[in-house]
Amino acid sequence: MDLSGKSIGFAFTGSFCTFNKTIEELKKLKNIKNTIITPIMSFNSYNLDSKFGKAKDFIEKIENITQNKIIHTIQDAEPIGPKKMFDILIVAPCSGNTIAKLANDIIDTPVCMAVKSHLRNNRPVVIAISTNNALSGSAENIGKLLNRKNYYFVPFKQDNPITKPNSLVFDAKYIIKTLEYALDNEQIQPILL
Repeated sequence: MDLSGKSIGFAFTGSFCTFNKTIEELKKLKNIKNTIITPIMSFNSYNLDSKFGKAKDFIEKIENITQNKIIHTIQDAEPIGPKKMFDILIVAPCSGNTIAKLANDIIDTPVCMAVKSHLRNNRPVVIAISTNNALSGSAENIGKLLNRKNYYFVPFKQDNPITKPNSLVFDAKYIIKTLEYALDNEQIQPILL
């Protein structure tokens, strides 16, 4: 389905190493005619500086691209579902911590609340995995989400099988295509690259 005119929630969690490539895809998404993008950030992604950049710099970039203020509190994320704010919501990057919380219905961050609230309308949620323990501790939780209705995954691959053998990371170039497929209730294939 064409993304033109769609309202998209775009949530960031604390896998900071993928922020720059994710922001590049966010720019492309914003260039699609009449898309409305509302950014959402987890507590950590909104507040923590890392070796990959300062939180305030990422916030500024994201708000400049989307032309919307970031939702960064649980209270501000809760109305997403009741107000039917989004046609689709993407969590990119989606950390192992957030995957675990979503798989086990733990709603204690703005991103988890955004997903829970959005799902009440049976609308699609796209997950872009980025975690160093995907093929170990997070594997069970990824499996749970793969088997749940309304969850779709950006295709992913091993990050670095030699030095990080348990790590998986999404391929950012598939974000837009995955969103298009998910709006038609289809999982883009192949999911494993």
